[in-house]
Amino acid sequence: MTATRQHAQLLRLATHASLTVAIILVIAKAVAWAMSGSVSLLAGLTDSLLDSAASFLNLLAVRYALKPADDDHRYGHGKAESLSGLAQALFIGVSAVLVATQAYARLVEPQPLGAEMLGIGVMILSLLLTAGLLTLQRRVIRATGSTAIRADALHYRSDLLLNGGILLALVLASLGWQQADGLFGLGIAAYILWSAFGIARESVSVLMDEELSPEISADMQRLACSVPGVLGAHDLRTRISGTRWYVQLHLELPGELPLSRAHVLCEQAADAITARYPSAEVLVHADPSEVVKRD
Repeated sequence: MTATRQHAQLLRLATHASLTVAIILVIAKAVAWAMSGSVSLLAGLTDSLLDSAASFLNLLAVRYALKPADDDHRYGHGKAESLSGLAQALFIGVSAVLVATQAYARLVEPQPLGAEMLGIGVMILSLLLTAGLLTLQRRVIRATGSTAIRADALHYRSDLLLNGGILLALVLASLGWQQADGLFGLGIAAYILWSAFGIARESVSVLMDEELSPEISADMQRLACSVPGVLGAHDLRTRISGTRWYVQLHLELPGELPLSRAHVLCEQAADAITARYPSAEVLVHADPSEVVKRD
């Protein structure tokens, strides 16, 4: 199986798993909130509802991003993942505002909770399902570098903290400290909002064609220069689109080389980079070293 096909299967698996987990948690939290009246559970329900919408959007974005390049999109459709990341940031930001509003109201007027044990059981289930999903997502991110899955994993990591906070709030409320429900709701809202900014920042960097890290760029240049017969490399440029890295560089070669030999060296330099970074698509331009020195 090719790496591209394997990546596509992993991305589809991750998006379907994310949507399934979100739907299960929406149903469980809705029942627990209806029976307990907990604002912390309402916060969790609101977040899970938005997770469901974000996960569904993510599924559509990844499906579109995996479409091969066509005449209108010669570099493929990978940036659909980053657009999905921006939409997720918006969803998460809205959920933070809703949670904060409900939490403040509960702080002003604390209310006793009902069915605390049901709520506690639902939150334990939420923690287990979220931890399992994150384990899968980490594997997919390591294999593909997907921006959309990374954004999805970021807000599910937030959910892990959120669900842990809700569980603690329910336990404290069951012991008589009713204000814990509202206090934890405010803290959770602040963390959700911070997560939204993180997702938006990463998505914008991809949409604005931000370069790969200086360390990776320097390593790519070193790999190109390590090919026997290559005198140097310059003007290396990089950008990200979905799971693909697009790399361009100029290779410095002896001016007297035959064109066929120069072509072979360019191919070897590109292969040296893709062997280390399989996600990279490398375009190499050959420059006579004598011209480079005059410039």
